This record gives sequence, structure tokens and C-alpha cells, in this order.
Amino acid sequence: MDQATSVQDQVKAKYGAAARQVQQTSEAACCNPSFTCCDPITVNLYSESEKQGLPASAVLASLGCGNPTALIDLRPGETVLDLGSGGGIDVLLSAKRVGPTGKAYGLDMTDEMLALARENQLHAGVENVEFLKGEIEHIPLPDQSVDVVISNCVINLSADKSRVLREAFRVLKPGGRFAVSDVVARGSVPAEVRRSMALWVGCIAGALEEQEYIHKLTAAGFTGVSVEPTRVYEVEDARKFLEDAGVDVDAVAAQAAGSLMAAFVRATRPARACCEPSCCN
Repeated sequence: MDQATSVQDQVKAKYGAAARQVQQTSEAACCNPSFTCCDPITVNLYSESEKQGLPASAVLASLGCGNPTALIDLRPGETVLDLGSGGGIDVLLSAKRVGPTGKAYGLDMTDEMLALARENQLHAGVENVEFLKGEIEHIPLPDQSVDVVISNCVINLSADKSRVLREAFRVLKPGGRFAVSDVVARGSVPAEVRRSMALWVGCIAGALEEQEYIHKLTAAGFTGVSVEPTRVYEVEDARKFLEDAGVDVDAVAAQAAGSLMAAFVRATRPARACCEPSCCN
């Protein structure tokens, strides 16, 4: 079994369990014992006004690290794709903002999360939404078919992040926007601490270092790349998790301080060059 397959199997198992947690107990997904990483990462990400009108299970199933829909200008009539859509909260919020002439796709590889998301869509009465089964490394949509790609703390779970970013570029229309919340590493920290902190924050897989993220987006063809911190995770937030992992927290606290953050990552697929005289207008 290769690394990518192993990571995907772990993601499916954990997020499948989280979806069942919500459906069977009506408790937040991160109350599942396997999610040691949730608080303070997944709390207070959505305003009360945003949550109004959404099914409770869509909110309870949220396992993100940010709120990408609040940080990107979504316009009526646009098509939005959410990579790793989980219980569907960001898809449903996007659908409201693009309106009936727009569309919001959610892509997820976990059957339980897809079932939960479709149930939430039904309860919300939202028609301009479609949930697709698939991997974010192989997006089942045509080239240049969406205006905006969003994601919420999912790209850090992929074992092949470069491929995810190339796929995002492929499906975006010229001038399309990439706008994701993700976990990002900052600076140089001891490998053991970074690995443990990444497990705590990302639940399974590691986070890209900030400059590496920028480099991979640029290599995929994006321009206007920026990384904006939205929440910095401190060692004290993860003290119990790190101690359980065998890390001497007090010995490494200074080196690890602020080493991981939730960030809003923006980029743009360049607009198509125009050779016609009318372009000058």
C-alpha cells in the first residue's frame, strides 16, 4: 500500500466515523474520540446569521479550520466548487450567495459524508447544489468549468498536494479564483514537533510550509498568490495532545510557538490573453 492510499483510507475512516457521529447522536463531529484535534480549531468559524436556515447537522458536521465563504467575493450566477465538502456547510452557504442562476458543487470521497450532505441539502431546500463523489486529486468536472474553487482544511490531508492544485487550476475558468482555508506551517521547527502539531491540527496529514504552498500554486500556473493568517495555533492549545504523543512540550515550546496556523490562501488563474482589436476596449 502506497502513502497516498494509506492516507486516503485513514481520511475515509475518520470522516466516515464523524458523519455517523452526527447522524446517530446529533453531536458535533469533532466529539468523535478519534478527532483529538478539533478544539480550538473548528469552533467559532461561522456567525449566527450564517448558521440561520442551515440544518443543524450541517453545522455539527463542520470540521474545517476557517470559513472560506466569508473571505471570498461570490457573485450571483457563478459556479463554485468545494474540495472535500464534508457535511456540506460551505456548499450550502455558497449556493445562497451565487443565487438560483449560479451553482455550487461539493466534492467528497467519503460515502457517509456525501449521504449526510445530500440529506442536509434536502432539508435546506436548496436546488442549485450538486454533491459529487471523487478525490480532490482527480476532480470529476470538465476543464474551465467553475469560477471559484474553495476548500476548508482539506488540502492539507492530501498526500499529493501538487496534483490537487493542478486539478484546481484545470477546472477553473480563465480569471477564476482559488480561495481556500487551510493549515499552513511557518518557519523552522523541530521535525518531531511539527509532525505532532500537524497531526493535531490536520487530524491526519501534514501541512505545507508557507513558501512551499506559494511555490506549488505558482508552479501549477496561478498568479496573485497570497497567504493570510486567520488563526495561529499555539503549543498550549495542543499541550495534552503533544504530551500524549511523547513530546516534551516545555522543552520545545519556544521553538514551536506559532509554527502552525490556519490561513486563507488566495490565487487566480490568469485571464485568457486576447489578440482581437476589441480587447483594447
